[in-house]
Amino acid sequence: MTVPKGIKPGKGIEMTLPSDWYLSEEIFKLEREHIFLKEWYCIGRDDEWPKNGDHKIIDVMGESIILLRNTEGILKGFYNVCVHRGSRICMTQADDIKKEVMPVQGGVVNRRMIICPYHAWTYDLDGKLIKAPYMSAEMGFDKEQVSLHPILVETFGGFVFVNMSPETALPFDDHVKSFKENFVRYPLADLRIGKTLQYEVDANWKVICENYNECYHCGPVHPELCNIVPVFKENGGSDLDWERGVPHKEGADTFTLSGTTTRRAFPGLNEDEQTRHKGDLLYPNMFLSMAKDHVVAFIFKPVGPNKTLLDCHFLFEPYELDKPDFDGSDAVDFWDLVNKQDWNICERVQLGMSARVHERGIFSPMEDWNLDIRKYVTDRIEKFV
Repeated sequence: MTVPKGIKPGKGIEMTLPSDWYLSEEIFKLEREHIFLKEWYCIGRDDEWPKNGDHKIIDVMGESIILLRNTEGILKGFYNVCVHRGSRICMTQADDIKKEVMPVQGGVVNRRMIICPYHAWTYDLDGKLIKAPYMSAEMGFDKEQVSLHPILVETFGGFVFVNMSPETALPFDDHVKSFKENFVRYPLADLRIGKTLQYEVDANWKVICENYNECYHCGPVHPELCNIVPVFKENGGSDLDWERGVPHKEGADTFTLSGTTTRRAFPGLNEDEQTRHKGDLLYPNMFLSMAKDHVVAFIFKPVGPNKTLLDCHFLFEPYELDKPDFDGSDAVDFWDLVNKQDWNICERVQLGMSARVHERGIFSPMEDWNLDIRKYVTDRIEKFV
């Protein structure tokens, strides 16, 4: 490993992952297979499926899945492929279908069943085969043993998580254990989306995670944010107590340009949570930032080594959302400003890392949280490199 002159790793200074791990298609393929398709992956909020029978076709790292609420109100997920001949069952508007070809009949999910368009094999909302025309037990065919390929689906705090590899999945409770403990008083499951902002960032997903995990950059990059939270620019952000929460400036208690809002604090928060800001990252693809009156959830989808899509959901109490004069723009506009500052600097990092002289980055002592993602990634893919 080449180390820049003047740097002595191991004395409060650590090195990042190799720069090509942020640039390489081969590394990205390993991350797709051994991280995103094997870990618990957040795909959205469960109120996107309000009624039994509701369904959506979701893309998870290039894999199409059917996610639905069954007749008992339980969320279920299946690979979007018929076990008979491998036809994709349901198509979306984004699928590339020749416009001059008449669409085939079937290929639908309704309130009672899933029907493949090829030979009308029909499944119930639990994925079990209930009809296969002209197939019989006399042929040695037992439809009771046939079902769609399942994925695991769980919810926490109103968020929906899927695991595409049921045979190797770790317990979901272990995955969300720290979130349950750290945010127990926030009414996450009861909140609703008031606004969603979508971003396309020309940077590797690990660069975005590393940026989220430290505030060494806050002074130079986020003047408006540091006006509300001055401690972000003190000592390079090295003394922040994220477990207790980060204090606002005097007279401020939330993340808006003024630091104030007319929305009430969530009922049940303790004194610190009514005056401090909390945040955490749930690998591999979700950030949560908690104010007293709103929660911002970042759910991101890597689409290549140099590009990441992000959905930024603003969650509010129904108590506030149902008011005729509800206006969440004070939080939305503030976060949009801060987000764009972050995405801009992440894109600069992505561009800079491609320089032929840059082999690794350097972590200052204030960036020690970044070591977490280094360990997270290497534990999962290093043996395949």
